Amino acid sequence: MSAVDSVDGLVVAAAQAAGPCPPGDEAAWGRRVQALVVDLHLIGQQARQDIARLESAATFAALIEKVEIEESSRRGLVTLRLPSGESEQIRTEQEGTDRGRALIERARSLTGHWALVYRYNERKSGQRAQSVRMLAHLLDLGGDGVVPATAAKKIVLEEAGGDVARAQRAWQSAGLPASGTVSVTELEQARIAARASGER
Repeated sequence: MSAVDSVDGLVVAAAQAAGPCPPGDEAAWGRRVQALVVDLHLIGQQARQDIARLESAATFAALIEKVEIEESSRRGLVTLRLPSGESEQIRTEQEGTDRGRALIERARSLTGHWALVYRYNERKSGQRAQSVRMLAHLLDLGGDGVVPATAAKKIVLEEAGGDVARAQRAWQSAGLPASGTVSVTELEQARIAARASGER
């Protein structure tokens, strides 16, 4: 799609959102449509950034145990319990931002649930060698911790360092189905198998 097509599409969407033009009010209606075009463009840019972040994020299943606000940064601090029993903390953006507030509320609503966690690393300002684990998204897996097979396969592939054959062997050795869902416990068995095969 060319830039012109993209702008034309935004204009059509904005005109539909603005509703019919009242007779004699064409100038005000045109300004409203123009403002909506700009808003929609900015929303689209943010959505593209969010999708790119999700596509590059590490994914894993975890039980959401606790959500607090970190005093020093005003970020959400989410405590996760991994299937291995280990605990991990991950941060959101500041609670004063729309994204930060939305993720904090979502994490609180999922406390006690298993979730598919999308994590990325953000470099600390002024400290290029250090980074902070940041939360990009949470997908509710419910109280029982059932993971869609497609998402589970992506996690096992990450654990295998992108080696498809190694990930497939780990998946098969754990006896997991080709489609449907797997439990968090079964997923952890496949992750361990993928990790172990890489250490040989």
